This record gives sequence, C-alpha cells and structure tokens, in this order.
Amino acid sequence: MSQANRYCGQCGVAIIRIDSHFCPSCGAEITPPSSGAEQPPQLPSPTAASELPMVSFPQAVKLGFKNYFKFSGRATRAEYWWWLLFTVLAGIVLNVVNTLTGTMGMLVFLFELATLVPSLALGSRRLHDINRTGRWLLLFWGSFPMAAIGGGILLVSFFLLDNFLILTVLGFAMAIGFGILGIRAES
Repeated sequence: MSQANRYCGQCGVAIIRIDSHFCPSCGAEITPPSSGAEQPPQLPSPTAASELPMVSFPQAVKLGFKNYFKFSGRATRAEYWWWLLFTVLAGIVLNVVNTLTGTMGMLVFLFELATLVPSLALGSRRLHDINRTGRWLLLFWGSFPMAAIGGGILLVSFFLLDNFLILTVLGFAMAIGFGILGIRAES
C-alpha cells in the first residue's frame, strides 16, 4: 500500500509514516488503513465539533501546573508554546525584581526549579503528539557537548519542522557541533 493515499480525518494532511498513530499536524488519532484506497477527506468546517479545542495562554499555564508529573498523553502546539512564553516572561519579570531587590537571582532559581518538572513533562507530551518518545528530551542531559548541541538542535527541529527535514537539520547540527569542538575530518 502506498503511503500517499493515507490522510488525516480531521485536517486532511497526508500521513507519510507507516507507523503513525497520530496526525503530525493536528494530533488526531489515525485509524488503520482499509483494504481499498482512501480518498482525502473533506475538511471540516471551522465550527465542526471534531476540531481540537484551542488552548489560550491562561489555560496553557493552568494545564502546565495541573499536569505537573504527567509524562504520558499528548500536548498541542499551542499548549507547548504558551507554556514556553510563560516561563520566559516570568523569568524576565523575576530578573527585574531580583535586580531591584538585590536577591542575587534566588527568585529566578526557585521559579526555574519549580517549573523544571512540568516543562519536561510538557515537552514529553508534545513529543508524543508527533509520534516520538519523550526520551528524546534526555539528549539535553548528554555528557558530551556534541550530544547537547546536536540534541538541542534536533529537538528544536522536532518542535518546528516537518519530519522529512529533521535529518537535514541533524546533519547541520553535527557540522556545527564538530566546528565548535574543533574536530576536523582527516583526509
């Protein structure tokens, strides 16, 4: 069966990977292919009940703390990026407060410590949404700088790019990492 004839039932995106259980675009569950060739579905209207709910900024922050230790399941793109915006903005505000009060970064340290686990859990759930294991987050904890640089760029590519571009980005990450470390190919 050619993979060009599998489509998401909710958003109409072609499913490229054979082992996909979820749509890489909208996160909808993919039903197993039937014996006949599937036709691309009609896209739902914007008011369709099957559309995934949009997560707002306050909802994403609430979900981040509500699912503090939940590493299973899936998270939407909006939930991930609103949470990231929250942590960045809160870090900036706390840095300003630290500067004004002279607390030497203690507030930012405590905030980052408090949001470390929910950030890892949300990252894991977001990776599950694109059919990746949450263990990819362990690349950040690599013992070699090459693993940290390449792993970081690879994870950013998972969150930003389509699957077919990931190998290209990984190749550039390795080249950049080797350049930073001063490793040269021997001729």
